[in-house]
Order: sequence, then C-alpha cells, then structure tokens
Amino acid sequence: MSTGELLSIEPQELQFPFELRKQISCSLNLSNKTDNYVAFKVKTTNPKKYCVRPNTGVVLPRSTCNVIVIMQAQKEAPPDMQCNDKFLLQSVVASPGATAKDITSEMFNKESEHHVEECKLRVIYVAAPRPPSPVREGSEEGLSPRASVSDNGSLNAAESVSRTRLEQHKHQDNSDDDLLRRESKRGNGGIPFMYVILVGLVGLVGIILGYILKTT
Repeated sequence: MSTGELLSIEPQELQFPFELRKQISCSLNLSNKTDNYVAFKVKTTNPKKYCVRPNTGVVLPRSTCNVIVIMQAQKEAPPDMQCNDKFLLQSVVASPGATAKDITSEMFNKESEHHVEECKLRVIYVAAPRPPSPVREGSEEGLSPRASVSDNGSLNAAESVSRTRLEQHKHQDNSDDDLLRRESKRGNGGIPFMYVILVGLVGLVGIILGYILKTT
C-alpha cells in the first residue's frame, strides 16, 4: 500500500493474469483519510492499450473509491512476460463539495500553487489461473462406473450389451426349465403304463396255466 498525505493506494502494482486475445481487468482502491475533498487523475504510458474507469474523480472525505484498469486483448505475448508500461496517479485537494465535473487539468499542474501528490504504479504480468481438472464419474476407488445416458435417453453401449447377455441367460434358463418339465411328465406317465402291461401279462399267464392243468 502506498500512503500519501491525501490518498492511500492499494495495490502499488497492477497485476494482470495475462491471456492472449482476452480482455483483462485490475482494480485500484483509493482511500481518503483526510477531511478534504481529494481529486485524482490517472495517466499511463500506453493509453491505447489500457482503459481506466474512471480516469478522473473526487474521493469524498473519509471514504474510498474503486478504479478499474482494463487491458485490451493482446494478439502476442511479450518477451519473457515482461511489461514496461507504467501508470501515474495524481491527487490534489479540491474545493468542498467538488464533483468530477469540476476537475480541470490545471488542478494537476505542478507549476501552479497546488500541492500535487504523485504515485507511480508499474504493470506486472502473472500466470493465468488454471481451470480445475474435471473428475470423471465412477473414477473414485471403490465405486463402479454407472451407466451413462445420452441426450435422447438411450443407455450407452456397455449397458446395452450387459442387458442383452442377461436376457440371453434368462431365455436359456427358461428353456432348460421347460425341458425338465417335459421329461418329468414323460417319466411320470410311463411308470403306470408299464405296470398295467406287466399285470396283464401275469394274469394272462395264470389263465393259460390254469387251462392246461384242467385239461391234463
């Protein structure tokens, strides 16, 4: 933090997470700890590259003001990610009740009798934060992957194959059950039939033997 007689400025370095072809912003916090109205003005060595909102303004007594610095999208990265751009923030005591419309360039003229405070700020490029890596569903230990469903509501190929195999096993089990039932019915119906034949033969033999004994 830079602490002057009029304004406290934070931070003293403008840090931009540099990314190609992307507009990036950084903020400055101006704190007025005096009982005076303080006018400020922000300048830069590269005005085509940056946009400052607001670049001029008035900080009320015992209050703060937020300034946004926007860096335009860049097509090329600077060598070694170094930047020589600088900013200059000037502040001066304004008349009571002053507003941004009352600010003139003459107020920040050092050759006049006004006491002008200046704070130089440099620009630093920092690495852009990396997005968090996505966690794949079912990748945690002890969890089995669940069947995924596509946009049209159909199951994925692995789930479809599993269901097909399950249906084939069920069909085979049903066929085996039907075969066992038919064999059981066939066996249960065959035993009484053979018994009747045997009894009939025994009775026929007894009749023949009785006839032969009588004739002799």
